[in-house]
Amino acid sequence: MKKPRTPRVPVTHGLKNIYAMDMHLPYQAACAGKFSVVGFGRMAAALMVVRSALEMAQTRMPQAVETLDAALVILQHIRQRGDSSNVWEITEEERPAILSGIEMAEQCIGTLTTTQLEQTADMLLRQVLGESAT
Repeated sequence: MKKPRTPRVPVTHGLKNIYAMDMHLPYQAACAGKFSVVGFGRMAAALMVVRSALEMAQTRMPQAVETLDAALVILQHIRQRGDSSNVWEITEEERPAILSGIEMAEQCIGTLTTTQLEQTADMLLRQVLGESAT
């Protein structure tokens, strides 16, 4: 018996906007000197969900994962600085890589499905909470 296919539900314009706001608003706040741990978390989560979903979907755009990885490495440094000093900022030198990651995530999100994003976000949340994936 043939297994029924899960319908492909494309990422809607509204969902793209949510991800864009979760990335761009904290970035703009950082540029204005108003970055926070909450903004950092939203930006990092959005970039990580898109990056992981692309990897799980075996994207044919290898530069996408590399670009997102570069941004996430810098975000890791920002987190370490923020955790130790309680000063949350993106330096001038870090901004181009972060902005490239945001732009790449926006370009690639349309190649994914809502199911891929939801499943990836759920998997990452479970990892953060230390739960096993079910």
